Amino acid sequence: MSLTQQIKDQYTQALRATRSSALYARLPVLFHLAKWLVICGIIGFLIGSASAAFLASLQWVTDYREAHHWIIALLPLAGLAIGTLYHYYGRGVESGNNLLLDTIHEPGDIIPLRMAPLVFIGTISTHLFGGSAGREGTAIQMGGSIADQLTHIFRFSVSDRKILLIAGISAGFGSVFGTPLAGAIFGLEVYLIGRLRYDAIFPSFAAGMIADYTTRMWGVGHTHYYIPVVPALSPLHLLYTIAAGLAFGLCAISFSGAAHTVSNLFKKYISYAPLRPVAGGALVAAAVFAIGTTKYIGLGIPTIVASFQEQLPPYDFLLKILFTAVTLGAAFKGGEVTPLFFIGATLGNALSYILPLPVGLLAGMGFVAVFAGAANTPLACSIMAIELFGVDCGVYVALASVTAYLVSGHKGIYGSQRIGQAKHSSHADDEGKKLTHL
Repeated sequence: MSLTQQIKDQYTQALRATRSSALYARLPVLFHLAKWLVICGIIGFLIGSASAAFLASLQWVTDYREAHHWIIALLPLAGLAIGTLYHYYGRGVESGNNLLLDTIHEPGDIIPLRMAPLVFIGTISTHLFGGSAGREGTAIQMGGSIADQLTHIFRFSVSDRKILLIAGISAGFGSVFGTPLAGAIFGLEVYLIGRLRYDAIFPSFAAGMIADYTTRMWGVGHTHYYIPVVPALSPLHLLYTIAAGLAFGLCAISFSGAAHTVSNLFKKYISYAPLRPVAGGALVAAAVFAIGTTKYIGLGIPTIVASFQEQLPPYDFLLKILFTAVTLGAAFKGGEVTPLFFIGATLGNALSYILPLPVGLLAGMGFVAVFAGAANTPLACSIMAIELFGVDCGVYVALASVTAYLVSGHKGIYGSQRIGQAKHSSHADDEGKKLTHL
């Protein structure tokens, strides 16, 4: 055998050994991917199916309420039923989204599966009888409680259980809004301000995408939004965007403060919990009949869509804050996010009276930026805007969302969020603390 051939044979053997070693080194990663793909396939299908049923039910009760306005007069009775149901059967799950976040931070008992049907029934009843609430809270709670049931089945470690809950939140959020990428980022971003957990990134994305696909597979669609005009970038336009972001951040603070203030007032003056939604329901129902419109109850999707196309009364966002603060502060069920979409879009619409930017662009920026400030999730909100409105508006919505996030400070709608990293150096001492509220 020639020297050249010997060298070739040695090189071939070394190359084979290197490839074998590289493949062996990647086996743990392949196992990790396969394991979480199976798990996320299970929870994605279950949560996506639950979201499909929820969205279909929500559409039906909304159509029924709008065709039969008299049913709004029964909102206090619906409040009594919801309050009684949670008082006697919802102990341990009444904190809703905050229970999920607390469990991620400090895992304890398995989240009771009854959280899912209770919040489903409570939210559908709230919307049927005319409360002003959203849907993300319901989807997140269904997602988290369903996912956590797999903890015992698969004997998850504490670390894997945290990842499972994050994936469940991502699946619920992504499937209910039809934004799987934003859902994935939201699950990673929402529980700890300023930091992302990258070991949960694959499960979070997989669960969000599978859940969204499942919801669509059931034939359930989502609302489409359109920004007609996106101007070319310029220094002046970016300054206007920052100004709008400041307004959106202040609005986020106002909403969070109003909701918590109303909740505290109900708890202070009405000691028996089931009676709080009775009083809140009476206030909301009376206000609806007094002003003669259902514009500010339910999800408010028609008004959100209109805010992208035409100028609306500049006070719409204020009335939605009041209606939602009373509804949720009185312990009706639902979520804050869709009302925040309404508030942000109509505030953006109102800003078009004074800022020389297209009304649709301002509405789109407000749609996500108020939510970013209230939930402390600027990355998820920026991605959501691109998924909903298209990539052309990306720079504008991201700048508005980040500005609102910074302006809102360490306050928000989720009291169990913790500060992983302060938003800026003046708040560095707050790291590790829970969120505060106005």
